[in-house]
Amino acid sequence: MILFVFEGVEREPRVFRTLERLFFGQGERIICSFGNNIYELYRQIQEFEGDGDIVSILRENRADLPDGVKTSDFSEIYLFFDYDFQNENLTLEEMNQRLREMLAVFNDETDNGKLYVSYPMVESLYYTKVLPDEHFVEYTVSRSDCMERPFKELAKEFSYYGSMDFIELPDAGHHKPGKREYARVKQNWIWLVRQHTAKACFICTGRIAVPEDKEDVAQLRIFEGQCGKYLCGGERIAVLNGFPLFLFEYFKGSFWQ
Repeated sequence: MILFVFEGVEREPRVFRTLERLFFGQGERIICSFGNNIYELYRQIQEFEGDGDIVSILRENRADLPDGVKTSDFSEIYLFFDYDFQNENLTLEEMNQRLREMLAVFNDETDNGKLYVSYPMVESLYYTKVLPDEHFVEYTVSRSDCMERPFKELAKEFSYYGSMDFIELPDAGHHKPGKREYARVKQNWIWLVRQHTAKACFICTGRIAVPEDKEDVAQLRIFEGQCGKYLCGGERIAVLNGFPLFLFEYFKGSFWQ
């Protein structure tokens, strides 16, 4: 079994259901939501003495998990959370220290789990102009901007698409997508993977290119790059999403080139 843990209850699971239909074959995958942000997850992990037992924490939060399963029952665990640097309850330094610790604990999908972070939020998926967007590597957002207006509003206003519709397949129970719609959505995801991985590579190495190796764009390395290139220079971050990075790493090879 593979466990996918999402911050949100609706948006992230819906996105992943599309990814399942586009890219995944048969297999037992369990999807559940934590229902709170990464910093609350950090707090609860500290209460569990920092051992990273994500399944126990999910149970404490009444997450929808099969009866009796434990962390060791899963061959792989993936977590998807937002950076959320508009959080007013913590200083930027406190958020960065906690996220750095979380990325160190959740750095292996076959152990505690692997954490993928979206900067600043999952809505960074549609923070783009017409795909492929050759200027995507340039897009940043400030903490003050995200405090004044929700990032989802900023993304909707900036985006050519304005919603997730261009990368989501309709619910099969209500509308079965045709071949053209299926191909269109899949191609959009391919463009997103190329854009986000090339930008992650720039953040980490200074090169704008789809990376040759997943270690070039490791999550902790991206975070340190964000801190060095953007946050230390004025509380800005590069807009980047965790889902395309996950796809790049999960489906290895030349598919994304």
